[in-house]
Amino acid sequence: MTAVLCSLAATAAVPGAAAVPRTSAASGASSASEAPGYAFAEGDRSVVGAAGTADAGRLDPGETYRSTLPKTGKAYYRLELDATSSTYAAATAVPAPDASIAAVDGIRVSVQDSDGHACSYDSAIFGAARSPRPVTAWGAREVSPARTLCREPGTYYLVVERLGTADTAPRAWDLELAVFSEPRPEKAGATLAPEVWNSASPAPLGDEPRERRGGAGFGSATAVGQGVWRADIVPGQTLFYKVPVDWGRQLYATADLGSASGGSGYAVGALVLSLYNPVRAQVEDVGVSYDGTQKSAALAPVPPVRYANRYDAGDAVAAMRFAGSYYLVVHLAAQVADRFGAGPFGLTLRVRVAGTGEAGPGYAGRSAPQGVFEVTAQDRAAAEGGAGRDTAMAALAAGGIGTGSVLLLGLGVWTAAARRRDVQTRARAQNPTA
Repeated sequence: MTAVLCSLAATAAVPGAAAVPRTSAASGASSASEAPGYAFAEGDRSVVGAAGTADAGRLDPGETYRSTLPKTGKAYYRLELDATSSTYAAATAVPAPDASIAAVDGIRVSVQDSDGHACSYDSAIFGAARSPRPVTAWGAREVSPARTLCREPGTYYLVVERLGTADTAPRAWDLELAVFSEPRPEKAGATLAPEVWNSASPAPLGDEPRERRGGAGFGSATAVGQGVWRADIVPGQTLFYKVPVDWGRQLYATADLGSASGGSGYAVGALVLSLYNPVRAQVEDVGVSYDGTQKSAALAPVPPVRYANRYDAGDAVAAMRFAGSYYLVVHLAAQVADRFGAGPFGLTLRVRVAGTGEAGPGYAGRSAPQGVFEVTAQDRAAAEGGAGRDTAMAALAAGGIGTGSVLLLGLGVWTAAARRRDVQTRARAQNPTA
């Protein structure tokens, strides 16, 4: 990522759930072009990217949108911003599975004020594998004592454009836009990033893997917490996971690709593991090539989540600025199918969340969407394999159980637990040495 700042719904499978049926890696049972595509978020609103600022459609914080990125030129969108909140906008471009891609192809995103000054810019490219996949870049208008530009309220523009010209018959790419608003802190704090943090890699987790299928987009990312998680992945597929990381906590992640059961050759940049923060800004990524033997891609250590990280000059540190859900995105290059078959291939994701929780900055208002910069008990339950309230309600509803039955069921569970505690208490009273 080359960012410069100028101035469950998750499909959480329970442990032991069945994996995707496995085929021989050399069987050719399916092609890479048949890999599941990107899943746009439910409720995405449609917006047309204008060819100029005069006709730019409005984007509101807290919303996600579906749009298209033209073959050439720029797509403009309008933001109406206040003087007290920082605003972040992420754009995820999704080319067709059979698009011709060069390593330096991708997208560029910027936020500009009404005078054409750039508040931020960022770019994302497909990389050495030249495999079509979702790529995400972000823009920001920050209200901060450390920023001198783009602090006034008014009209701003999100500008998205394509990089590279490898595709000789280019088509428009699908585009998902997400806009976030961060209120100012209640009290002024440090404007310098912490200089010292633990940058050593911890010992790898040796837990038994638990099945957890990845989601197909940011909106359907599967919740995971600390542990070892197992899934299947096919060439051309991208899996999305989200990890709740609170203030003061530190995230480590490794993706292991299993050996192939047949085929031969060498696929450059075959496995890519990327980390994105709660506003979908890329923190870092790592790619490894594949020769049919097992390979491992480990993210470099990142600092604990702290508000003041945003003042660091390095992208990876500055992006670790919010508590909330961090996204682990894994892509297996389409070219793997040409050398080692259609798969699926075994993927193991090792996640560690270390460090001691800290108090956050204490925001003076509400974020948009609400709660995006916090970690709730429901987030933690979903990450550890328990279904959050919404997921549990949806599962019961799908089974034909109404809300009233859910409430009665919950009351029954609570009553049984209370009776069990009462029996245990009487037993201890009658036999205090037990």
